[in-house]
Amino acid sequence: MKSAANRTSILLIEDTLSLQMVYRSILSSAGFRVTVAGTAAEGFQLFQSLRPAVVLLDLVLPDRDGLALMQDILAQAPDTSIIAITANGSVNRAVEAMRAGAHEFLVKPFDENRFLNAVQNALAERSRPAPVAVAVQPERPTLTDTSGFIGSSPAMGRIHSTIASVARSMATVFITGESGTGKELCALAVHANSARATGPFIALNCGAIPQDLLESEVFGHMKGSFTGAISDKPGAATAADGGTLFLDEICEMAPALQTKLLRFLQTSTVQPVGATRPKKVNVRIVCATNRDPLDAVRRGYFREDLYYRLYVVPIHMPPLRDRAGDVIEIAEAALRRFAEEEGRIFHGLDPAVQALLPRLPWPGNVRQLLNVIRNVVVLNPGGWVTPEMLPPGLAADEATPRPPRAQPCPD
Repeated sequence: MKSAANRTSILLIEDTLSLQMVYRSILSSAGFRVTVAGTAAEGFQLFQSLRPAVVLLDLVLPDRDGLALMQDILAQAPDTSIIAITANGSVNRAVEAMRAGAHEFLVKPFDENRFLNAVQNALAERSRPAPVAVAVQPERPTLTDTSGFIGSSPAMGRIHSTIASVARSMATVFITGESGTGKELCALAVHANSARATGPFIALNCGAIPQDLLESEVFGHMKGSFTGAISDKPGAATAADGGTLFLDEICEMAPALQTKLLRFLQTSTVQPVGATRPKKVNVRIVCATNRDPLDAVRRGYFREDLYYRLYVVPIHMPPLRDRAGDVIEIAEAALRRFAEEEGRIFHGLDPAVQALLPRLPWPGNVRQLLNVIRNVVVLNPGGWVTPEMLPPGLAADEATPRPPRAQPCPD
């Protein structure tokens, strides 16, 4: 082991002097050659001259974001094994690092064995022979992860029956439910079981786009129609021609655009901003909201005629706390998927975790559960999922009050 390690150079980019000393000592004792940098600029310069096999990279550096530095390193040497290190145990940060190309992700503080195992695994991965390229037939891409749209509860059984009944029709589907309950997955299931399954599925979040840009996003625009319109752009309605257009958070749409959406539903034509002629499209509409749509109508936030045009087939996605029997099934499916993505081997949920998860209120619903499982997979090497692997404070959520069943419209 030591002779192999001696042939391997490691670059440590860490701005805390005390940690530099600790990490260098551990690695040197294991027989590795270690070069240390305290800033991103120094680290990148050393990387260019040394081309080390492994880079240990703190993501929080005084002069530059570590993720940006990681991308620059991998752009020059894609086969470099990078181990990202941070004191911030955010699952989003971990996922960003892994997706950016990190081989491993370590959260401070970590023990010596975990540290050395990460380095040795990175080296082992690097030393594996490259796979032989073979010709394969292109596969139809998977639309999205459907880990959250499973379950054997009576509520989910009714939803699956409704989808099976309406999927092949052209009827508009209106999905309601709290944030994170899986409304987009429900829309995908409607699309995937319809005659339009081979067509596009275009999702647009009406609450995430500034209202002055939303019309252009939905219907498109012509070059020069407004400042910044430097070229023609087809909107989501045109992109969804022959398929399904999913309008999420539909109740956040401004009244003026609601009028244009109603006209689109009545005529099946789109007219991009700045265009002189409408264009015929063949699109099925599925929409969703986390608000009470009737309350939005009563308060004047949502057009009544548009509501009745859209509210043909209602589907309500129940909160996860009301389908506790599905929690373990969802968690295990997510564990298998995320473990496969990250190249980890997990055996399953241990009994203590299986007892705990269904008791939690899950205010973030399925989305929160999936994030918890992703957190476990990204931040742990594998094995059985134990309570200690769960995010800190999760068990305390058992006493958290339940959130309201629907978001009221703002006064």
